[in-house]
Amino acid sequence: MPRSKYAAYEAADPYFNLVRGALGGLVDGTHFFDVIADDIIYETLYDLGWPRVIKGRTNLMAAFKGYVDNIALQSADRLITHEIAAGCVIEYEVHGIILATGVAYNNRFCSIIKIENRKITHWRDYMDSHAAWCAMTAKKQERRI
Repeated sequence: MPRSKYAAYEAADPYFNLVRGALGGLVDGTHFFDVIADDIIYETLYDLGWPRVIKGRTNLMAAFKGYVDNIALQSADRLITHEIAAGCVIEYEVHGIILATGVAYNNRFCSIIKIENRKITHWRDYMDSHAAWCAMTAKKQERRI
């Protein structure tokens, strides 16, 4: 069986699958990276090591490669979808592990998604910055037998 062209990003699959499911028939494409426009503007309104503004699909993929090199998600849930004229707003949670420390990572997000020509053209993200900060700065978890 051939590997997915997005195999390097599998650690974020719970997030990608949740987003793709939330968008349903509003967009064309199977994977998250298939449903974003080449000239997407991806904004994050928090400062925790992720760029505040990412321009372009290629740059967004590079940013997500850094994400999956550091965080492995186990699940994404508690999805609430609000369709709006220009796209949708989604609220959701992600749950995973910070790979360097083994610390649990649980966070809540609200994303405002603009869609044009059946592709995501603009993404504005809000998250629980305190939850992310606590997970990223926690000391390494000791393994228990």
